[in-house]
Amino acid sequence: MPTVRTNDIETYYELAGDGPVVVFVHASMLDHSVWDAQAAALRADHTTLVYDLRGHGRTGGSQRASYTIDLFVDDLDALLDALSLDSVVLCGLSMGGLIAECYATRHPERVVGLVLAETWTPPVLGASDWLVRRVVLPATVLPVRLFGIERVERANVWLTERFARGAGGDYAAIQRLRRDAPPMATAEFTKVVGAMTRFHRTTVDLSALTMPTLVLVAANGLPFVRRHAARIAASADERAGVSVETVPDAGHAVTVDAPDVVTDAIRGLLTRIESVPGPGDTTRTG
Repeated sequence: MPTVRTNDIETYYELAGDGPVVVFVHASMLDHSVWDAQAAALRADHTTLVYDLRGHGRTGGSQRASYTIDLFVDDLDALLDALSLDSVVLCGLSMGGLIAECYATRHPERVVGLVLAETWTPPVLGASDWLVRRVVLPATVLPVRLFGIERVERANVWLTERFARGAGGDYAAIQRLRRDAPPMATAEFTKVVGAMTRFHRTTVDLSALTMPTLVLVAANGLPFVRRHAARIAASADERAGVSVETVPDAGHAVTVDAPDVVTDAIRGLLTRIESVPGPGDTTRTG
């Protein structure tokens, strides 16, 4: 089981393939396997890196009392340093997108392309955004402590469907992925939820996004995510040429609900990156 020391944890990762480097950052409460289909499809002509975030999967937890998105960003930077990956295309889903957008704005010299799938930015944009991020999400902590993550998540999927039919997507597929991953500790769940709940306090300068950027939104996703996609497109540097694409017949976990569509969209961005001359070379080094 390959791991590398990143700050105060041993991070589990899988590095495979050869060629330009594509890094995948998974959603909260899941693990790297949420990107399995895309990583497998791309590794024939790219180096792919998937890893488990702090508190998740085979990386597991830490002794820290609380987490922030900034901490996850620092962990990613330490991972890329440890693996000598200096130039990457960065892909993030949901909370992974929060990490990816923060990383790309703070280390634009290291990111030559960006994929943000079903994610959001710090400001709360509208009532449904406020309800999900500031009420529903933090309200899951106590029930999880009492009843466990899986039971509460099933209830949360049911509630999500009341806001936007189809947003829960193929929940059975998510459950299958979970069976192969170590269970998430309740204490880690609490810290991860805290990091997402406090994300509105994070400073993200979207104008620092100068690299080619693709934003994916689910056709059946929550409406507030689409508003954030529009904000990213409007705020990024014009050099990013932000493209916002809708993933048909998909809920929030677009990489699982529509794996081929997402893979093709990423390939389109990679082709765009490779066709534009510039100093960035995503070929694996070290």
